[in-house]
Amino acid sequence: MTDEEDRPSPEALLEQTRKDERGKLKIFLGAYPGVGKTYAMLQAAQERRKEGRDVIVGIVETHGRVETENLLRGLEALPRKRLLHRGRVFGEMDIDAIIWRKPEIALVDELAHTNVPGSRHEKRYQDIDELLDAGIDVYTTLNIQHLESLNDIVARISRVRVRETLPDSFLEKANEIELIDLPPDDLLQRLRDGKVYVIDQVGRALRHFFSKGNLTALRELAMRIAAERIDAQMLEYMRTHAVSGPWPTQDRLMVCLNESPVAKKLVRTAKRMAERQRVPWIALHVETPRDDRMANAEKDDIAEALRLAEQLGAEIVTLQAESHLAREISALASKRNVTRLLIGRPRRRRWTGLLRENVARKLLENAEGFDVTVIAADADEKKRSLISDNPFEPGSWRSRSLSWVFGSVTVATVAALFADRYVPLGNLSLIYLLAVLLTAIRCGMWPSIAVSLLSFISYNFFFTVPYYTLSVFHHEQLITIVFFLIVSVIVGNLAGRLRLQVDAMKTSGKRTANLYDFSRKIAAAASLDDVLWAAVHHVAATLDCQSMVLQPGADGSLEITAAYPPEDQLGLKDWGAAEWAWEHSKPAGWRSETLPTAEWLFMPVNTPQGPLGVLGVRFREDARTLGPSQRRLLEALVDQVAVAVERTRLATDIEEARLLSETEQLRAALLSSVSHDLRTPLVSIIGSATTLSSYGDSMGEEDRGQLTQTILEESERLNRFVQNLLDMTRLGYGALQPKKEWSDLAEIIGRAVKHVRKYAGLRSFDVQVSPDLSPIQLDPVLIEQVLFNVLDNAVKHTADDGRITVSAKADKTRMVVEISDNGRGIPAEARQAVFDVFYRVRAGDSQVAGTGLGLSICRGFIEAHGGRIVALDGPQGVGTTIAITLPMTAMPTVAEDDEDLQDGSAEGN
Repeated sequence: MTDEEDRPSPEALLEQTRKDERGKLKIFLGAYPGVGKTYAMLQAAQERRKEGRDVIVGIVETHGRVETENLLRGLEALPRKRLLHRGRVFGEMDIDAIIWRKPEIALVDELAHTNVPGSRHEKRYQDIDELLDAGIDVYTTLNIQHLESLNDIVARISRVRVRETLPDSFLEKANEIELIDLPPDDLLQRLRDGKVYVIDQVGRALRHFFSKGNLTALRELAMRIAAERIDAQMLEYMRTHAVSGPWPTQDRLMVCLNESPVAKKLVRTAKRMAERQRVPWIALHVETPRDDRMANAEKDDIAEALRLAEQLGAEIVTLQAESHLAREISALASKRNVTRLLIGRPRRRRWTGLLRENVARKLLENAEGFDVTVIAADADEKKRSLISDNPFEPGSWRSRSLSWVFGSVTVATVAALFADRYVPLGNLSLIYLLAVLLTAIRCGMWPSIAVSLLSFISYNFFFTVPYYTLSVFHHEQLITIVFFLIVSVIVGNLAGRLRLQVDAMKTSGKRTANLYDFSRKIAAAASLDDVLWAAVHHVAATLDCQSMVLQPGADGSLEITAAYPPEDQLGLKDWGAAEWAWEHSKPAGWRSETLPTAEWLFMPVNTPQGPLGVLGVRFREDARTLGPSQRRLLEALVDQVAVAVERTRLATDIEEARLLSETEQLRAALLSSVSHDLRTPLVSIIGSATTLSSYGDSMGEEDRGQLTQTILEESERLNRFVQNLLDMTRLGYGALQPKKEWSDLAEIIGRAVKHVRKYAGLRSFDVQVSPDLSPIQLDPVLIEQVLFNVLDNAVKHTADDGRITVSAKADKTRMVVEISDNGRGIPAEARQAVFDVFYRVRAGDSQVAGTGLGLSICRGFIEAHGGRIVALDGPQGVGTTIAITLPMTAMPTVAEDDEDLQDGSAEGN
């Protein structure tokens, strides 16, 4: 092995490091209840305690078994957490208490248990995961029927559906699995003795779940799962410690497939061998730069063989390699712990055997640690193999390559004849060598070898004595032309292989660029249509085909939602394939198992949230092939399209959820405001009206006047609340249009202050209005309401003996009104938010009456006038100042007014 192969796997080392930072998990695995898992766990715990380890009982269910309860003696048991559910109190494991206690080992029974609603996690295995993250080792128990992947199998065996399951991936986290085994006969006897269930439940258990056939099948399942997990741990150890392997603990079979017609026979033979031995098997295809230059028939042979292997249950593996295929295959076999390798018998190559690696022969010669089985081809397959391997088969070379071969030799010969006068004979071979090199770069390996042979003949014919014959008299010339032939063949071969690698790199680079371009497009796509258009364009550009996406419409039937080039029609077979792929979430159409005669191949686009649609592709008639690499690329593109569409849908769902959440918050705030702030004046009105109705005749004039005044004031207050709601609605729909007229702002301020004084109590007002204020164009009703709202808000947040100052001043372009109080003030971070709708309600301020709409309405009214309203610090840093800025325009002169009147009269006449 090379130094690279001797190194441990970096991924395995990283995974091992992560595991070392967590606690260790040991699972006591049983095939069925009653085998003694809990008993074995407690026995192991007692042994650890005697060794001096700190062991505590997180939760253990004894089910009344005396032997199990006796093993709990001497072990510290933490109290359970009590949870109330449906009127009953349940005890669950207290995770926080265990983490705070920080023991070395925690005992947690029944791994697949579902926690009582109200617990931190839904499942107990999630609790254990948290304990492991805290660095605590955990001992736990599990029955095999609780594994999610075996749920259906267990249901078929026992006719009992297990409801509590856990994902198989959690079993992979176990550092150690101990299989607790008990023969079915012994378990049945324990049941009859009442050691598993109480006596009155034994008869029903024996008739249903605990039959001997069921127990035998479940026992086999448990042993297989345990063996598979142990085998996985062994492979992980080999990767971590760079063990070359294979270790023949469990047989593994690998079959090597290529374009040979015997490939399908290899697959079927491997399936039969794996079935007889009941071992997993792998179907391997090694991709080389030559694969892109294969004929369509050869690509089809590989694709069909791999598809057959996948149908028969093989794990499909594709290996990228440029050379030394036998060494790469051997390295993979060692890495995957393969014990037997299947290959086809080496073909007798007429022309390519000298230049291509004989993989089968090298595997037979160098195989170490695994057996190699060679499968012979049938007679007709041998014949086809020999024919297809002939590089000079008619039609295998393009006319352009033939023209290049003869043309390059002719040009080189002419150039050599001209140069023969000036340079020695040995240097003329460099001209022909240049022709070989250029041909290899331009046309590939086989044309370059043809140029080598023709150059050899031409060089001998024209430039060696005797001239114009193929004879050679001088030994040194014979050596020259022979070495020329060898060097030219080697150079042509190397240059041809280099060209294949460059072509492969170009193809890979093009695909990478397309992937990057697609990622960039979908990142910028704002809608589902944009994503789908980018997806079909990307698939078409990457695979050089037509593509389309079909999704279910409003009636549930598939519709073409995007296509490149644009296409809105499909044949009956294609529609049938698309619908079948959608309904069954499996590929259908061209080159598939279902409706293979269709023109299109349809692949389901699935995400964890469910199916999204189907992606269809159709290749040109001259390129109707889908090799393994293209198949994998297509599947990757389908996954990429699914992720892109899902991202768009999730973004839409998140936006809708956000809007719904904001709507719900707004509705809740509105209901809270209406239920509290509108109810308060209603209660006062109803109370005063009821008193007047009941005792009005017997009350004095002053008392009746006070009650009447109360009804009037609370009605006005209620009217303001309703008016605020209506104004907010008008602002929200953009229906508010100020009716501006020239008005005196000092007069509007006076009316607003006079109106507020009724509710101000002992609070004083200081109005400072500049005497030289000029009239301003505004809606007096709206501005008065703004001033009243701001003043009312200042009254609410000022002490009973507080002071409120109103000032107004103007310059040439604006008029500023400032309303200040000496209350608690507004924090700097909340000064912008106070103008939001229901800010007071969201802030939780329930002590001051109000809907939280006043300042928001003020901002809307002022902005409708083109002005601005802000919250600032109060005078000397005490309280709050609300500053209102309104734009001013020049007031027209009297002459202009007369002119306007005349124009109006003329128009009226």
